[in-house]
Amino acid sequence: MSSEATAVWNECLRVIEQHVNDQSFSTWFKPINPVRLNGSSLTIQVPSQFFYEWLEDNYVQVLKLAIKNVMGPNGKLEYAVVVDRGNSQNQPYMVSYPHGNAATNKRPLQKSEQQESKSPFDMQSLHSDMLLQSNLNANYTFNTYIEGDCNRLARSAGFAVATKPGITSFNPLMVYGGVGLGKTHLVQAIGNEIKNGLEDKFVLYVSSEKFVNQFMDSIKDGNVKSFTNFYMQVDVLIIDDIQFLAGKDRTQEMFFHIFNHLHQSKKQIIMTSDCPPRDLKGLEERLLSRFKWGLTADLQMPDFETRVAIIKRKMQSEGISIPEDVLEYLAYTVDTNIRELEGVLISLIAHASLNRVEIDLGLAKNIMKNIVKDIETEVGIDFIQKTVSDYYGIKLEDLKAKTRKKEIVTARQVAMYFAKEFTNHSLKSIGYHFGGRDHSTVIHAVQTVNDLMETDTNFRNAVNDQRKKFKMRSY
Repeated sequence: MSSEATAVWNECLRVIEQHVNDQSFSTWFKPINPVRLNGSSLTIQVPSQFFYEWLEDNYVQVLKLAIKNVMGPNGKLEYAVVVDRGNSQNQPYMVSYPHGNAATNKRPLQKSEQQESKSPFDMQSLHSDMLLQSNLNANYTFNTYIEGDCNRLARSAGFAVATKPGITSFNPLMVYGGVGLGKTHLVQAIGNEIKNGLEDKFVLYVSSEKFVNQFMDSIKDGNVKSFTNFYMQVDVLIIDDIQFLAGKDRTQEMFFHIFNHLHQSKKQIIMTSDCPPRDLKGLEERLLSRFKWGLTADLQMPDFETRVAIIKRKMQSEGISIPEDVLEYLAYTVDTNIRELEGVLISLIAHASLNRVEIDLGLAKNIMKNIVKDIETEVGIDFIQKTVSDYYGIKLEDLKAKTRKKEIVTARQVAMYFAKEFTNHSLKSIGYHFGGRDHSTVIHAVQTVNDLMETDTNFRNAVNDQRKKFKMRSY
């Protein structure tokens, strides 16, 4: 490139920088190289046909302004578009286009160039402002992501990646776990951290379903090359629910090439899945082997302490105080996943606000009946406790009391046994609902009931008689 062309283009960049945001400037103008200056005509080199068309479709006015300010009213701009980057034996192959409207001012192409002249990849399918927004939810940050034993490895690895994307050994980073455990929150927190700390990085979050649909559209419209070019410009690719690629051979082939390009270019790849790579079905072995190159970290069900922290953080963010007994009740009762816990909290806040009532244990229990799965079937712990206490003719409070009277201990053990059989509560949660007992007490109760059913016919009949009520209720 000539020093004159470089000097002129640098002046143009100063003008352009004042009229576009930092992300757009880094993505669309920094990669441009000035090639030559011939009189009043400046030629710049852009990396692809798609790149050229995107500039012409979205930044033509900015470019015209820059050329006019720097080179005067007679200044002209031409593009040298890289079609084939070549190798050590062959020079790069480029075609030239005049500056103007990409849709109307293209010169006729030779037959060898027509493969590169198809219409640009439909950016609307990626959202019109994806390059600015990256498709990230600004609320998903590390500050709002509660750390616990259930997610410590994944969070630590994620933060390391956010600090040095593409540089650590955690490339790719695969985060896996069940529904509602915070996978999307964590990977988007990584993306937001990178965008905030490294503004020159192009971060892109996309679901695998969206990726598949975009690829299918590009095949239909004949824009596969443009689709590929777009994804190969990404600095940090976050793809959610990678298991959705199962059985889609052509999409897997495309993702394989994009993955290789990004990884070899030291660009960061982050993925989520509902299971570890070894358990993914319907994916090519060569893809699975690449998924194992970096770090695979799992997210587990949140423990009690983490659930307490989540509830406190949510309520604090809403400016709402919550009684300790309600806090413990929610943390013990909703022990499935974070998404369900947040749904309970949102409903609780909404009911308290709309009905202008204080948040108390009674309100929390009413809310739970509409949300938690085992209570939806009307076989919740409350129902089990009432049914068992009525059957044995004892007070409901006695099941939760410290008394060791034989008849009460038996009823309590039977109620724990049914809670284990008919609800989704953990052993620790069941113990909490029976006066704050620990999980070992529940295990002992279940084993005792099983043993008595094998040796005591009357006891077995009594248990089976009660079981009929729960089965009828759950149908």
